[in-house]
Amino acid sequence: MNSQNTLAIITPTYNRAHTLGQLYQSLVGQSCQAFTWMIIDDGSTDETEELVQEWLGQAKIRLTYAKKENGGKHTALNTGIKMIAETLTFIVDSDDYLTPDAVATVYYYADKYDQLRHVQNLCGFSYLRHDSQGKVNTAYFRKAEETANYVDIRINGNIGGDKAEVFYTDTLKEFPFTEYPGEKFMPEDAVWIAMSQKYDMVHINKGIYICDYQEGGLTRTGRAMKVNSPRGMMLRSALFINDRRVCAKVRMKMILLYIIYSRFAGIKAAEAALDIDSRRLFYILYFPAAVIHWRWKRQLNMKRG
Repeated sequence: MNSQNTLAIITPTYNRAHTLGQLYQSLVGQSCQAFTWMIIDDGSTDETEELVQEWLGQAKIRLTYAKKENGGKHTALNTGIKMIAETLTFIVDSDDYLTPDAVATVYYYADKYDQLRHVQNLCGFSYLRHDSQGKVNTAYFRKAEETANYVDIRINGNIGGDKAEVFYTDTLKEFPFTEYPGEKFMPEDAVWIAMSQKYDMVHINKGIYICDYQEGGLTRTGRAMKVNSPRGMMLRSALFINDRRVCAKVRMKMILLYIIYSRFAGIKAAEAALDIDSRRLFYILYFPAAVIHWRWKRQLNMKRG
């Protein structure tokens, strides 16, 4: 393969020894082996380390491993991205796996757009995820190989759900995840929306990533996880609220969420209002958001009880 690009596949993991093997086998089976798999172990207490040491001994693929204190997926990504020297970074979760042509597909499109990267101000490529039965997660993109920003395509285009993103590594280094002490969750779209203010992506209607959501995974653990990281959720909401490209419907929803999480963070209304542009709507929506906050808190306390 003659390419100017190189690829790192980064996998943050926490107690996923029982699922990592499926991803490993999918990487061993790639039609193109020109990649490094970087595993960032976020303080696992299961057999993850022993399993990875076994794979390192097999030397079937190029593999690096680092273990850190548990801090959440976003902190593991920050740790790993700082270490990556390859030009492209593909984030792949520890309970998912790739199609046999995934790496080859990444190189094909990266090489195709090599000369256009700076002309079109690209931060990377977004592909489809699908389940093991071939069903695409949420929706296809509206056009084949459409180049546009995250807000226009995903938010205003009403295409939710997870996709498979491959980024230029230097762009990821430019936009690290914000870390708050004691909080172990930061939504990835908090970075994607910030990145979209400066860069576009190429959106490609090809599935290269397979996911069947696991019980106990980040997607499944839901509200409790977010409530325990209220400042991260406030930051994410504020990015949506303060971006005037975002449609009114989504911005209004984000104001409600911003207020709810500010109450979970114990921040008074006057202080919370300072960080967003839509202060009039903030105060109009404050009471209904307070009611939702009370309901969530009651529900979570009932589950804990």
